[in-house]
Amino acid sequence: MFLQPASLNAAIDLLAQNRGRLLAGGTDFFPALGQMAVRDPLIDISRLSELRTISVGAGTIRLGAACTWSEIVTAPLPSGFDALKEAAREIGSVQIQNRGTIGGNLCNASPAADSVPPLLTLDAGIELASPRGLRQMPLAAFIRGNRQTELAQDEIVTAVLVPRANGDLISHFSKLGARRYLVISIAMIAVAMKQAADGAIEQACIAIGSCSAVAQRLPELEAALIGSRSVSDIAARVTAAHVAKLSPIDDVRASAGYRRDAAIILIRRAVQDCFEKRAPSVGR
Repeated sequence: MFLQPASLNAAIDLLAQNRGRLLAGGTDFFPALGQMAVRDPLIDISRLSELRTISVGAGTIRLGAACTWSEIVTAPLPSGFDALKEAAREIGSVQIQNRGTIGGNLCNASPAADSVPPLLTLDAGIELASPRGLRQMPLAAFIRGNRQTELAQDEIVTAVLVPRANGDLISHFSKLGARRYLVISIAMIAVAMKQAADGAIEQACIAIGSCSAVAQRLPELEAALIGSRSVSDIAARVTAAHVAKLSPIDDVRASAGYRRDAAIILIRRAVQDCFEKRAPSVGR
């Protein structure tokens, strides 16, 4: 059975009645089925206008959960979202980007979900709707583990919320895979930072994905980078100790040791690239 509610409230009512499973772009749902048939009713929320808007308010930037990657890439968002746009351009093919949604990517909760590190650097939050009303929580708390979230059976993710002040950060995303596109990442890095008038880093937000069950920030490294004024200084401050707490796995894409080594190089490059976007032409 394929159900297509006309409003968010109607979709919430269907979930409350245990009428089926939510479907947005379907780019994760259908491949996960493999050879199995669809047995549960599907509740298509991809066309709900309440979930398709992107807005920049005085205090919050709101991305509707059913916004596609293509819509996010073309949206007039501030520089803090450059990393998210760079990640969006590497999520599957153009066809996938035209269908896949940011909410679906987060609910799928893959350790290799490209959108999570950029959103973590922006201190993004999640808005959820249910018969009990709306609630919000940090993205870092929403994803609990590999394919595990805090989403209740009767809840719908309605939006991703980012503090407006973080929209003005400089940001960059970098991903390592076996090839350039159409690949699950071996490791990926997102950086968002703020520089002082003299070019020194005064705020650094760094998140890494595909190197643990859940993408995570690196607070010790963030603190170590404060005050850095040159590319060479950045390279010296990023050390193996900053990735020592990660728990990468050995799989067909890479060994755990390779992921750790690659992560250090990716971090250095990503921070340097981000630094150079607005750094003065001195101190190199």
